[in-house]
Amino acid sequence: MLSEEIRARMAENVAQIRQKMAEAAKAAGRDPAEIQLCAACKTRTVEEVRASADLAIDLFGENHVQELVEKTDAGAYAGKPGHFIGHLQTNKVNKVVGRAAMIESVDSARLLDKVARAAAGRGLVQDILIEINIGEEASKSGVREDDLWALLEDAAARPSVRLRGLMAIPPADAAPDETRAFFARMRELLAQAAGRHYENAVMDTLSMGMSGDYPAAIREGATIVRIGTAIYGARDYSKKG
Repeated sequence: MLSEEIRARMAENVAQIRQKMAEAAKAAGRDPAEIQLCAACKTRTVEEVRASADLAIDLFGENHVQELVEKTDAGAYAGKPGHFIGHLQTNKVNKVVGRAAMIESVDSARLLDKVARAAAGRGLVQDILIEINIGEEASKSGVREDDLWALLEDAAARPSVRLRGLMAIPPADAAPDETRAFFARMRELLAQAAGRHYENAVMDTLSMGMSGDYPAAIREGATIVRIGTAIYGARDYSKKG
């Protein structure tokens, strides 16, 4: 059972994050209500997540399929949406489609095809984002800019998925001004994509920004920020694979 101290610390952390989100939004002339707080709960227990669901968190993000399954089946999100935000292997798509309100990490034509087929087989429309490898890092997932447009057209042509926007993770070792430039480029790409007026698409979502850089992401147009450590504290990777 979680101690009252841990619960109080999470509540204080979320309140501080919300304040910083509001300040960043106002600095950019934006309405703070436009931006959703996604609690990135990789390695967090069902009990931790359920406790945080009472706070001013809009949705939850999972990196691992088994954790998504475990926490959704346990009702840990307390009715709030759960997004899949990690690299999704094609052989695990069936466990995610219909369970995740949105898959933020579609990064290839092969994965898109698997998601679309799984959604069609269930008679549902799966919300997705296209993940961009904005820093063109060999170690990261995500489509490169040159391949983005073909993947967007492919997604928009599939009635069993609803294209909602873009997601990215800038290089971890980028300087603050470089990180903000990556965020600005993502904003430009979303605007360009929205301007193409794809069918079966509502290009209203830009998921970017984490615990160390979310104010800059908000200033550059993020509509979802994915925050884990700043809510829950340092991760214990011995808990989960």
